[in-house]
Amino acid sequence: MKVIGVTGGVGAGKSEVLAYLAEHYNCRVIMADRVAHQLEEPGERCYESLVALLGTQVLTPDGRIDRQKMAARIFGDTAMLEKVNAIVHPAVKDYLLEQIARERALKKFDFLFIEAALLIEEGYGKIVDELWYIHADMAVRRKRLKQIRGYSDEKIDSILHKQLPEEAFYEHCGVVIENSGTLASVYQQIEKELGEYQCQKQ
Repeated sequence: MKVIGVTGGVGAGKSEVLAYLAEHYNCRVIMADRVAHQLEEPGERCYESLVALLGTQVLTPDGRIDRQKMAARIFGDTAMLEKVNAIVHPAVKDYLLEQIARERALKKFDFLFIEAALLIEEGYGKIVDELWYIHADMAVRRKRLKQIRGYSDEKIDSILHKQLPEEAFYEHCGVVIENSGTLASVYQQIEKELGEYQCQKQ
């Protein structure tokens, strides 16, 4: 089984790529954001630490962490954000390492894809076999974010300011999937990459 990390800037179209992979290949796809949300649920490994840090005011009446309240608690507080990340990010990485070991032992899938915005920053290059960068031109990304998510230029600028420059993605990722054009073109690129691996495997 080959473990592939999938990353890229906001609006690059990672979701479309992952949906295609899940439908057409013998693989498992893990989204790091969803893992983080799972680990923040009551009884999971991040819950108690987050409540101790943020206070019970971020909880819903049934005791779950309210993400909007948590975001408001963190907003503008860099030190608090760093403390939250210090709880969540290592827990997510531990979970992913456990899942990689589990899937390698089960030998059920040909590929395990891990999608995360911070694959490079969090050192996932040492965990996965290969890093894929989903790239799209900035104008295309802005258009997608406005049309699909309804983001304003100000919000897009704020998000982009926090993300790595393109040069960093090119430096760390061995495969670049260009997603500025048609989905058909994206699928051809994916098939080329995974087809080559299948040939090596044989």
